[in-house]
Amino acid sequence: MEIQLNKIHQGKVRDVYEVDDKHLLMVASDRLSAFDVVLPDVIPNKGALLTQISNYWFDMMAPIIKNHLTELPVAQVIPGADDDLISRAVVVKKLKALPCEAIIRGYIIGSGWKDYKHSGSVCGIALPENLKQAEKLPAAIFTPSSKAQVGDHDENITFKQLTDLIGVERAEQLRTVSLAIYQKASSHAEENGIIIADTKFEFGLDENEELVLMDEVLTPDSSRFWNADTYQVGTSPESYDKQFIRDYLETLDWNKQAPGPSIPSELIDKTAEKYHEAFRKITGKAF
Repeated sequence: MEIQLNKIHQGKVRDVYEVDDKHLLMVASDRLSAFDVVLPDVIPNKGALLTQISNYWFDMMAPIIKNHLTELPVAQVIPGADDDLISRAVVVKKLKALPCEAIIRGYIIGSGWKDYKHSGSVCGIALPENLKQAEKLPAAIFTPSSKAQVGDHDENITFKQLTDLIGVERAEQLRTVSLAIYQKASSHAEENGIIIADTKFEFGLDENEELVLMDEVLTPDSSRFWNADTYQVGTSPESYDKQFIRDYLETLDWNKQAPGPSIPSELIDKTAEKYHEAFRKITGKAF
């Protein structure tokens, strides 16, 4: 349905509208992005699935950190809101976003694996020798990145660079809280057959300068989820997200610039099923 509010931001997946001077309406779309390009196809119900998974984790992490959710129902902000909008939208507090992402890595994979092979470290953190691809790290590590403008790539930074960006005390708080969220989520997920290899969190500050968890949290879009039953060290495990689509795009003669190519319907269906499976395993409910 059409939303009669001022749209202040359109991200790759989320649209943000201004409700008043203290509240925003955040709507997760079904849009699909890969390699930082929004593709022409959508994943049915993806926005609702991501929103409901995030809300589940926000509730679980409330004892650790405040989050951006409010008590305001979507229907109060958008009179006549239909079930589809209610399932994919949340009314959130307006926060001052920190200019960084908090990335936690529990396993060595992706860009971290590339850095490790090159230097034996990730974001300036030295790691043990002879780790294999996808191996569990002795302890999860905090590897922040700077927040890029839309269309640019986020850049990994060291902890020292993070302290220059947001101050020592705030950086240490970010690291402590992020690791605590990851540990709690990781335990819950593993009990339900999912390994959270790595994830990213975004934080903002409220009117009292208190740290608040925001955006999305521990979804297949913001995390790398692996099936614990098929996980093997030394491989690149299959993940619960759009990996099918990334793999397909890698076979094409495409320069990874907009516009993106269309995706075959069978890959869309397989990807949608992965999102549903992640939802079922994490929340214990069918969507």
